[in-house]
Amino acid sequence: MSRNLWTREELVLTLNLYLKIPFGKIHSNNPVIINLAKLIGRTPSSVSLRLSNFAACDPYHSARGVVGMRGGIPVCKPIWDEFNNDREKLIYESEIILTTYENTTIENKFRDLLSDIKQVEGKDISRLMKTRINQNVFRQIVLANYHSQCAISEIDEPDLLIASHIIPWSENEKERMNPENGICFSALYDKAYDKGLIGINTNYEVLISTALSKKSQLPFFKRFFNDLIGLKLNLPEKYYPRKEFLQYHLDTIYKG
Repeated sequence: MSRNLWTREELVLTLNLYLKIPFGKIHSNNPVIINLAKLIGRTPSSVSLRLSNFAACDPYHSARGVVGMRGGIPVCKPIWDEFNNDREKLIYESEIILTTYENTTIENKFRDLLSDIKQVEGKDISRLMKTRINQNVFRQIVLANYHSQCAISEIDEPDLLIASHIIPWSENEKERMNPENGICFSALYDKAYDKGLIGINTNYEVLISTALSKKSQLPFFKRFFNDLIGLKLNLPEKYYPRKEFLQYHLDTIYKG
């Protein structure tokens, strides 16, 4: 009987997966769900059910009237609250747990991501590892939320996509890992947004800055920016960009 009780580690890994896959793909035939089920010794159906339990804990779904599988809320809600209170801590912990189940180490799994920090020592290397890995996971979450398509251009080549922060990573520690603080952009529009050359208003429409508009007669503007004026973002499946974050960007970064 006790074997049927879900451990904290199993729940943390399921939350990790919940954040990384679109809501419409939490069915038991999804290969990534099957893979997690094998890792933790559960059935794909049981993992799928737990994913539905986390959906029932997610305020986004509650706000849109999706009830979800509420029976498991008492089990999943403490983990959801822990995540909500400190996303960075729990996501990093979940990646460490995952590598343990995968019979590897965090350093080995992310060796390409961490290859240039070998010379860093002590607490600095631990902090840098956590930052790099969390940024990588944030990218996975945001790309999944936008079905791996640029919200402006609809480019769907993952190597050309970036999880853009609305409020920059360095400026708000609490919201760094919040999927509502991310938009999937191609590299060009990510850079334009980061530098305030374009903005997104609270109706999710693209704005072109005065600085960029001055170049409206140049070929690059006509090719890449002319048709963006007033264009509405292709909105994500779950976490819409939070309007207060968009306004912050308009007030502090956008070169209106």
